[in-house]
Amino acid sequence: MNTGGINISLIIIGASVLLGVIVVMTMVPVRLWIAAKASNAGVGILTMIAMRLRRVPPDQVVNARIAAVKAGLDVEVDLLESHYLAGGHVDRVVNALISADKANMDLDFQRAAAIDLAGRHVFEAVQMSVNPKVIETPKVAAVAKDGIQLLCIARITVRTNLERLVGGAGESTVLARVGEGVVSTIGSAQTYEQVLENPDTISKSVLTRGLDSGTAFEILSVDIADVDVGANIGAKLQTEQAEADKQVAQARAEARRAQAVASEQENVAKIAEMRAQLVQAEAEVPKAMADALRSGRLGVMDYYNMKNVIADTEMRQSLGGSTPDADGSQS
Repeated sequence: MNTGGINISLIIIGASVLLGVIVVMTMVPVRLWIAAKASNAGVGILTMIAMRLRRVPPDQVVNARIAAVKAGLDVEVDLLESHYLAGGHVDRVVNALISADKANMDLDFQRAAAIDLAGRHVFEAVQMSVNPKVIETPKVAAVAKDGIQLLCIARITVRTNLERLVGGAGESTVLARVGEGVVSTIGSAQTYEQVLENPDTISKSVLTRGLDSGTAFEILSVDIADVDVGANIGAKLQTEQAEADKQVAQARAEARRAQAVASEQENVAKIAEMRAQLVQAEAEVPKAMADALRSGRLGVMDYYNMKNVIADTEMRQSLGGSTPDADGSQS
């Protein structure tokens, strides 16, 4: 009976030891501790256990520390852990510090961490500062003073300005400013032939404008890769202006014609009214003559003399080939 109790106790002790070993192996990355010890990185076991408790992966922090020490940089573990907890990329920051140190660039951990937390790829920024990058603009359309359109493509060589990387404008701003400079330079040229003969004038004009101010880059050069002749914008605009002037003139002529037609119709209406009044007046003449004969104001001989004058006038008009209109005018 005692033998059975001893066996059970041994089993419990063995299980407890095995469980403790499993817990220790889980909480303590022994291999990582050995690698750090062999690299003189100086990361203790308790520090790694504390990382586990703070939910910081020891692999990223310790491996970054080992890489920095091997490159001759002394980056503290607390700084790396704090940067990870802030949402940064520890490996990018360390790689950027190593690359900057090899290129004799002045870059400390605080600035590299700030650049990384600002959303910039700090390692690519350091690489671009060492090895400048060439960005190409799309075709920029501009018109010279003679009305000829030119299509220009420029290649911009830039390198990263680490001091302005946080808060500085990006590539899109550089492209927009260079495009604006190209348009302004071509637009100030008297003829498109001047631009084709000396395309370097565009580069010189753009570089003197200081277009990289306020950006995260430094413009090293602006090279004109291609210049093509486009449409004759001046002639096209003149044609459209002439067509517009023609339509305006036609509209004005139509307005004058409509006004003349209205005036003529008004005159016709007035003439018709005058003829109606004349006919009405002529209808009153016999009545007036009859009344004059009855009252003695007009004698018979006077009446016949007047008839003779009217007959003589009508004969002369018929011989002259003209007949009196209703309004008294000759036609």
